[in-house]
Amino acid sequence: MPKAMLTPQQQVTEHIQNLDPAIRDVIEMLRQIILDTHSEIAEQIKWNNPSFYYTGELAPFDPKEYKRDIIVMNLHKKRIMLVLPSGAKINDTSGLLEGDYKDGRRLAIFKDMADVKAKADALQGIIKQWISLIDK
Repeated sequence: MPKAMLTPQQQVTEHIQNLDPAIRDVIEMLRQIILDTHSEIAEQIKWNNPSFYYTGELAPFDPKEYKRDIIVMNLHKKRIMLVLPSGAKINDTSGLLEGDYKDGRRLAIFKDMADVKAKADALQGIIKQWISLIDK
């Protein structure tokens, strides 16, 4: 009998369970912070990492703009980077977002659980601001 297809959430859970134990709990905490920020945020595996996107109504747009994507995790470098594809549109007064990329992305970098806890409110504030800027 063929293996049952996993839902996007199950795929993210499985992906996190297969991570290095040193970062697994940190990733799970970030995941919950992001998902708890707004009811219209969903998750999936994209570019071989957990990613989060807006599920609500949007005006028509060019898919190359990545307007629906909120955050894609980058877990390949001894640190956890959250890539916000359109992060440059956010007026981040917290100082959480880093980088000045021509394509409009910005990064939030986390080192460990203490760092996540210290920056949780700023992360949720940035996500809420991003959602408020969406062209609906």
